[in-house]
Parts: sequence; C-alpha cells; structure tokens
Amino acid sequence: MRILTLFISIIGFFTLSQDLSDIRMAYKEAPQNSESADSFYNMFLEVTKQDNVALVAYKGASMAIKAKYAGTIKEKKNDFIEGVSYLEFAIEKEPNAIEPRFIRLGIQENSPKILKYKDNIDEDKLFLLIQYKNIPSTNLKTHIKDYILQSTVFTEEEKLSISNQ
Repeated sequence: MRILTLFISIIGFFTLSQDLSDIRMAYKEAPQNSESADSFYNMFLEVTKQDNVALVAYKGASMAIKAKYAGTIKEKKNDFIEGVSYLEFAIEKEPNAIEPRFIRLGIQENSPKILKYKDNIDEDKLFLLIQYKNIPSTNLKTHIKDYILQSTVFTEEEKLSISNQ
C-alpha cells in the first residue's frame, strides 16, 4: 500500500511539474490580448484555495490579467481585487514559496498605479534575488530569469548577477 501511495505521489509530482511548465508559458502570453487572457483564465476554473499554492497564485494572476479586458471600470477593479485575494492567500499560506512571490511581483509591477497594488515590489524583488540561487535548474528558474532580465524593477547590476548564475 505504501508503494502505491508513493507511486501516485511521484506521478502527481511529475504531472504537476509538466502542467506548471505549460502554465508558465501561458502566463507569459496571457497579457498580450483578451483571447490569451481568457484562455489562461479558463485553465483555472476548477482550482480552489485548497489546491497547490502555485496553482492558487496563477488563478489569482489569471483573474487579475483578465480584469484588464473587462467591460467597465467597476468590473475591472472588482475582478482585479478578487484575483489579488487569491494571490495573497497563496502567499499567506506558504510565505517562503518562490512561485507565488514571483507572480505577485509581476502583477504588481504591471498593475496600474490607480489600483494601488505595488506595496510588495521591493520585498518580492529582494526575496527572488536571495532565493534565486536555491532554485534547482528547472523550468521555473529559467522562467524567473527571463522575467528578471526584461523587468524594469531590477537594476542592470541585479540583472547581471542573475545572468551569471
């Protein structure tokens, strides 16, 4: 019985890893247009706050990104706030998880100032810079590196330090 449980856990881990790789690519594309945002959002319809924190964080990001294309200003604001609530929940649940912090940084960096969702940029940026070396060589590390190199919140010196790791 223990072997079966272990086997199911290993299969689940590899499935989640592959799914996260696909999700990361979709996340990168989602802000480009409303069709990509809708497609990304639809990936998370079944995700609840009881799921893996990375999935919960991506669900929040999908809602925040989709809000950009909502019809009215009120819908945009309400959808964005709901998305942020998922993202913040994921970070509260696992404050040392890298992926939710990475996602929050991206949402905060790219959210309009009027939404006043920019309070954790420096905190998350520092967290990523410190934790980056601890990420195993994976799709996540490449994804974060690509983000940092194009981001406007990281200095050239910080980008260079990431490039050399």
